[in-house]
Amino acid sequence: MRHEGEAAVQRRSGVRRADWGSARARPEIPAVAGDFLRAQRMIVIGAADASGRVWASALTGPAGFARPAGERTVVVGALPGRHDPLAALFRDGAGAGGGHEIGMLAIEPATRRRMRVNGRARRDGDRLTVRTDQVYANCPKYIQTREITGAAAGPPGEAGGASAAETLTPRQQAWIGRADTFFAATRVAGLGADVSHRGGGPGFVRVLGDRRLVWPEYAGNLMYMTLGNLELDERCGLLFLDWESGDALHLTGRARVEEDPGGVPGAERLVTFDVDEAVQVGGAVPFRWTFGEYSRHNPPVIPGTDG
Repeated sequence: MRHEGEAAVQRRSGVRRADWGSARARPEIPAVAGDFLRAQRMIVIGAADASGRVWASALTGPAGFARPAGERTVVVGALPGRHDPLAALFRDGAGAGGGHEIGMLAIEPATRRRMRVNGRARRDGDRLTVRTDQVYANCPKYIQTREITGAAAGPPGEAGGASAAETLTPRQQAWIGRADTFFAATRVAGLGADVSHRGGGPGFVRVLGDRRLVWPEYAGNLMYMTLGNLELDERCGLLFLDWESGDALHLTGRARVEEDPGGVPGAERLVTFDVDEAVQVGGAVPFRWTFGEYSRHNPPVIPGTDG
């Protein structure tokens, strides 16, 4: 299916291939993708809640908790925790029938491998069943290497509690300002949801106050699935993980793409994000990660550059 948002971004970028982006992705799960999925212990998901706000969240489990069950079905043996912004979306009875539009990202920081799965999800007991519409791999650019070196005791998100506000606290602003990785969820009704990875050197996300962020869009695979969705619907969700504590910072708001990168090194454009709500969940991810090395593709970050 042609995605008019992606097509518009591609035209402005000089991409002339009609089969690029969503049109290139296929719904079937290749065997190699199925093997990769079975090896993962964390899946990032993106979806819109009942009010239309878009959120990104993380689901975790032992290797094999996410697996293919047929050429167009993925079963995920986990649900969003009770403090998660998407918890209500998959309560008993929710998502029946065709299910909710969902984007999924399986990412393995240790090897810089990732794959995306977009489709429709419904709850089936204590798991999600996803009917796939798009399955495809991404390049390893801008992924920092990390290894799982430990795990917390008890269920994810139960020990740390949660807080919600319309603005970012000074501590949350500092967290974002030193981040080298985050995840972005977007959705266009009828065209589906998507969740993607964004990475760079610490400081590549600029905090411009308690409700505004700016980040550079670096050169990628020319599919423009995130930017294509934002072309048609500016609602967006971001997820920042604290890799040492397992805490999660979920942001929902609106993103505006600016074609002029303003001299930011390596940037093709900038994205300005305005926060509508911030939800912090303690211990949302049970794993503890040890940092390895930064991607050699990360452009330099100039302190004070806000575009």
